[in-house]
Amino acid sequence: MSLATHFSAFLFLFTLGIRRLFCCISNYLKNPSLYRSRTWYFAEPKWKNLDLYSLLIILPIASFSHVFLFLAFSGTNITYKFSFLQQSLVIFLFWVLLILIIIKESFDLYAILDSFVYCFAGVSFAVEFLMNGKGLVGLSGNVYGHLGELGLVCAGCCLCLAVNPCAFFVEFLFDSVLLLKGTWVLQVGLLLYTDFFNVKGCGNLLAALAKGKNDVKCDLDENKLRGIALMNLLFIVHVVVVMIMSLGFFALLNKSKRMRCGDTSGPLLAQVGSEGVLMRPLPELEIE
Repeated sequence: MSLATHFSAFLFLFTLGIRRLFCCISNYLKNPSLYRSRTWYFAEPKWKNLDLYSLLIILPIASFSHVFLFLAFSGTNITYKFSFLQQSLVIFLFWVLLILIIIKESFDLYAILDSFVYCFAGVSFAVEFLMNGKGLVGLSGNVYGHLGELGLVCAGCCLCLAVNPCAFFVEFLFDSVLLLKGTWVLQVGLLLYTDFFNVKGCGNLLAALAKGKNDVKCDLDENKLRGIALMNLLFIVHVVVVMIMSLGFFALLNKSKRMRCGDTSGPLLAQVGSEGVLMRPLPELEIE
């Protein structure tokens, strides 16, 4: 793990959360009574789905990289070593999830229900929660623990959407948490893997791991306790800021129709007309 890894995760999670948030709010405001959550908001032309195609390429590379780190790790912390293998499994699960989504949407496969895709996503987030921050304790375990808690919230939202895909506020929460995961994973990288942003009286995680330790080195126990309290406060600030941003997006899109996300494609939305009603051909007698 490194700052570059956390920054890459921030870019994908933050942009994904923003896009989903704008699209789900736009579809809800268009016609709340016909709102239905989408596993992915595809856009036309296809180049606008560059984030999806990028993830399809990058995720398997990242999964293989974690396997390589597992094989190359020479430290004495065996638990932390196997965490690379566990993270590789988590990344692989999300890659399979994207493949399911793109196959379903590309070929209009009604056999692969949205509820199944959401259930698979829920399981993937639950596995992420179970394997997040393994081998780390103290201050570093605390900040990664918050990241795991966000994964658990995402898992719960996905399972709720599998049961009721029309629950707008569940998806609103899910997209907001994805946004929050992006900001917090960047915060974790800055706090644990740099000397400039670390807690006063404590070093960075890379230096500790090089010495076989599974936590950042603090000069005093008071520094560690103060650092944990500061991390909890920072996490609360992130939650408040992201929720204000999400509600601000809702108010902004509710006020301005021109800023809303364009029509998304897919087998379900293809049946919905511009007025939000199902467009079916009229019988010949009615036309006459």
